Amino acid sequence: MAPPDSHGKAPPSPWIERFAPLVPAGGTVLDVACGSGRHSELFLGRGYHVVAVDRDVSRLHPRPSLEIIEADLEQGNSLPIADRRFDAVVVTNYLYRPLLPALIEAVAPQGLLLYETFALGNERFGKPSNPNFLLKPGELLDAVHGQLRVLAYEDLKVEQPNPAAVQRIAACRETS
Repeated sequence: MAPPDSHGKAPPSPWIERFAPLVPAGGTVLDVACGSGRHSELFLGRGYHVVAVDRDVSRLHPRPSLEIIEADLEQGNSLPIADRRFDAVVVTNYLYRPLLPALIEAVAPQGLLLYETFALGNERFGKPSNPNFLLKPGELLDAVHGQLRVLAYEDLKVEQPNPAAVQRIAACRETS
């Protein structure tokens, strides 16, 4: 949603940046549908191990603290990460509803789910406009209900960097 920098890569989402300091130090972050890796870079720069997953990982630069998994996430209802748990699961500008339960399950105790994507109403502003790729009102809240504690949630129209209807959530798994 943000304009690219001088290297052609969009800056991290302000929503993700806002909650990044809450991710347990020294942990592992799962960046789902990572694209060019803008959020992978954010967390790598803060000393985290990052697992970046996307169907096209050609724009990512391998290094010891970055595990790259090339996978088409829409081939089934599971993530290609076995039964691993993460200190943060980060998803932006991506929605494939059958994966929502697996994404929530992948959040470790005391870990965070940081999710931000387009919502119904975005069709007024351009793509995506297909309802299959737009969150319904309260959909992220419903997805985490009874499993994660909501720290912050928004369902709103934004103007910057471009007009869009978005929904975003920051939620944590409390220890039992």
